[in-house]
Amino acid sequence: MTEQPQPFRDPQLPFAKRIDDLLQRLTLDERIAMLHQFAPAVDRLGIGAFRTGQEALHGVAWMGPATVFPQAVALGATWNGELVRRVGEAVGNEVRAKRAEDDRVGLNVWAPTVNLLRNPLWGRGEEGYSEDAGLTSAIAVAYTRGLRGDHPLYWRTAPVLKHWLAHNNETDRDTASSSVRPRVLHEYDLKAFRDAVRAGAVAGVMPAYNLVNGRPNHVSPLLSQQLRAWTDRSLVVCSDAGAPSNLVDSEHYFDTHEEATAAALRAGVDSFTDHGQDPTVMTGRIRGALERGLLDEHDIDTAVRRLLGLRFSLGEFDPGLDPYADTADFDTEGHRALALEAAEQAVVLLKNDGLLPLDPGAGKTVAVVGLLADACKLDWYSGTLIHRSTPLDGLRARFGAEHIVFAEGADLVRLKCADGWLQIPAADESREPVRGAEGALDPALLAGRTDLPPLTCGSAPSELALVDWGNGVITLREPAGRYLSVAEDGYVRASADEPGGWIVQETFRWEAVEGHDGGHRLLHVGTGGYVSVAADGVKVAAAGEESSLPAAVFEIELTERGEDAVARAAAAADTVIVVAGNDAHINGRETEDRTTLDLPAQQERLWRAAHAANPRTVLAVTSAYPYALTDAAATLPALLWTAHGGQAAGTALARVLAGDVSPAGRLPQTWYTSDAELPGLLDYDIIGSRQTYLYYEGNPLYPFGHGLSYSDFTYSALTAEREGDLLHVSLTVTNTGCAAADEVAQLYVRAVAPSVVRPLRQLAGHRRLHLAPGAAERVGFTVALSELGHWDVAHGRWTVEPGAYEIQAGASSADIRLTAVVTVDGEPSGPRPVLARGLEAADYDEQLATEIVDRARTDGDAVTAVAGRNELLYRDCDFGAGVQEVEVSAAGEGDVLITVDGTTVTVPVPATGGPYDYRTVRAGLSASGTGDLRITLRGTVRLARVAFTGAAFTGAGE
Repeated sequence: MTEQPQPFRDPQLPFAKRIDDLLQRLTLDERIAMLHQFAPAVDRLGIGAFRTGQEALHGVAWMGPATVFPQAVALGATWNGELVRRVGEAVGNEVRAKRAEDDRVGLNVWAPTVNLLRNPLWGRGEEGYSEDAGLTSAIAVAYTRGLRGDHPLYWRTAPVLKHWLAHNNETDRDTASSSVRPRVLHEYDLKAFRDAVRAGAVAGVMPAYNLVNGRPNHVSPLLSQQLRAWTDRSLVVCSDAGAPSNLVDSEHYFDTHEEATAAALRAGVDSFTDHGQDPTVMTGRIRGALERGLLDEHDIDTAVRRLLGLRFSLGEFDPGLDPYADTADFDTEGHRALALEAAEQAVVLLKNDGLLPLDPGAGKTVAVVGLLADACKLDWYSGTLIHRSTPLDGLRARFGAEHIVFAEGADLVRLKCADGWLQIPAADESREPVRGAEGALDPALLAGRTDLPPLTCGSAPSELALVDWGNGVITLREPAGRYLSVAEDGYVRASADEPGGWIVQETFRWEAVEGHDGGHRLLHVGTGGYVSVAADGVKVAAAGEESSLPAAVFEIELTERGEDAVARAAAAADTVIVVAGNDAHINGRETEDRTTLDLPAQQERLWRAAHAANPRTVLAVTSAYPYALTDAAATLPALLWTAHGGQAAGTALARVLAGDVSPAGRLPQTWYTSDAELPGLLDYDIIGSRQTYLYYEGNPLYPFGHGLSYSDFTYSALTAEREGDLLHVSLTVTNTGCAAADEVAQLYVRAVAPSVVRPLRQLAGHRRLHLAPGAAERVGFTVALSELGHWDVAHGRWTVEPGAYEIQAGASSADIRLTAVVTVDGEPSGPRPVLARGLEAADYDEQLATEIVDRARTDGDAVTAVAGRNELLYRDCDFGAGVQEVEVSAAGEGDVLITVDGTTVTVPVPATGGPYDYRTVRAGLSASGTGDLRITLRGTVRLARVAFTGAAFTGAGE
């Protein structure tokens, strides 16, 4: 007889039954072990080891060479879901191909990032897609569908969305709380996740490090109340690295790690990413929580069941049936062509007074200048380049090297101290592989090179290229191209191909020395130590060495100003391309927010020098985020922007400049004119502070959706018809120019006379289409009527107000070509029924100087004051025939001042037993009819809720 397979091995059974069978075969210890990121093998059952988490934001990251696609924000700028789906498919295939060669590569990919780009100073803006929730979700749906594959049962890879929830600051990121009012939560932050999850290609989410409304995301009730209510599919929640420990160590939200781990597991976290590849610490905490009765086995089994569901979907238990098991597509011609296509589609033409495109056949000289002119920058979530194209490479190839002149524009300097000139010893020119080429599960552990001799001081100076990246942060590079870097032994060497690493070891700051005319100390940013001269070489003094190795005082000899070299090149050319931007590891990245929108002063000087020498100057900005280029936009004839475009970035830029491709990228976020236009980085209330194109009432430098073309397009024949709960909109787009080109038709909606503050306009659809000269295409959109709605805080529900809505079609949020009006019938929601529902404190219409905090560690919101002059405003409260008493639920100590119809009632709140010890306090309050209610908080009061008691009936009876 043929031996029957164990039921969990039987592919004829549904996954659910197979998981049930496997779960009951696993011991408690084996189940607990599966809850760590690095789950060990269960040899007795023939089950292999498994890891959650493989970075794949825009290519396979951290595992050595791979196809490097443009940054995520560049993919957002394409406004092209089909393109992004193909990118996701290519990345998923490369994950599979690398997995076949290296079992350290995981199939549970941590991508994409769907945090919204509400503030352009956020250091991780490069990882997101857009400031708009709808566009973000559309691109995320496309990418996850590509990663997932189209097989009905088995998944190519299992994408996890990052980072749940309302996470847009690196400053104090593991202790700061985002105050998110219900309207912003439902209309903005949740929407980006919700639509992607409902599309069905998402395997789970990763909570963010931050807190929301005073509660860490890793114990958020929204994981069950919202996330898992959106789909019938099992979703896995993977913690961010070290976040479970943060619940105690930095956030101090729980007293013990057992309590914290239990709370996270019960809230919905399934996989714990903590203590690297050592699972014993976390599994020990889980066992401790079980022993203390904080968890039961059902909690363990619920999480393990979800994790097993993910593993079954990836074909682990059915290798012979897995359609993706033999995938070998890696660095194919198709992937290279796709990387180029994506980079081309991401280029945004910001301004063009007719200078572009350039004619490669004219034989004219082009000067290519700027600090990024010969750079192909990567970011923290990039793979290692197999192919590399800089703007200089691309322009030389397209226009002919004989027609290109180049000047980087770095300042050339020599440094002298009391021990002599700083000099770089000769080294073996056979270069080691680029840092990270070998792959590392934790690239933060990659060390700098120690095989090269350290710098010395002597009589023969070495010339260094100095770049100031802003905020006083500089890099120094030797003539052969290596950056000065500090390795673990503290010595300074010319050893790094590029700045990089979790802690960048290639950045320094000058510090003026009092009493030394022109003398400066050189501070190493990564270690915080000063550069000193030891007997065996130049090094950064370690802690305790400062007395024996005092900081060297350097004099700086400037041998050439960068702007002088740029001016010479510009004067010798017909046209100048200035390539400016950022290094994605410096002044804006994970762990570090930006401090300003300004272009670094050194780069500002370079474009000004180029333009002074040659008015035919183009500024090509290659950056992970927007700049306030107000002067450049007013001065220069042409500007372009692209995020870091991956391996084909230079070729793509050259093809756009040459007119081989008409640019059709569109800005995925607003470009502001100055820092003064931005709210505080920790202000998450886009409604109250009028953030993003949805609410911003000023005039941006470049609006959301902006982007020009080498052709012209007209919009005509807009129609909008309602069919049940759907709105069908169509229009005709015609290419009236002379060039074949892409156009991005954008559809917006606006409530004409809303009862509450609503977006000035909101993206409801978009379509990127290619049209030959003279060609026209009818473009159709279907918009769910619910998309016209908002979260009604007065009644605690999503509502579409009756009334007129304007449908707007155009080429950007500020370039509206056509409008139509549709009317929605129905009964208005009416005023706040405060007698029946009371008032949840967080359900305000407007606020001043308050923040939302946690009512309890498990659930609920409260509001507290952050300044003495504060206010909560609740509009149109219906007190009916009258109220006689108010009931306040609050913790802390102080007063609650309630004002209705010009009369203020003070409700004292005596000291309670702590922030979660809420007491009910009553006071007399007389009000009737409908009117606004205002609340001011005094002291440490945390207000949860206000309720009202109706006036007693005193009329005559029969």
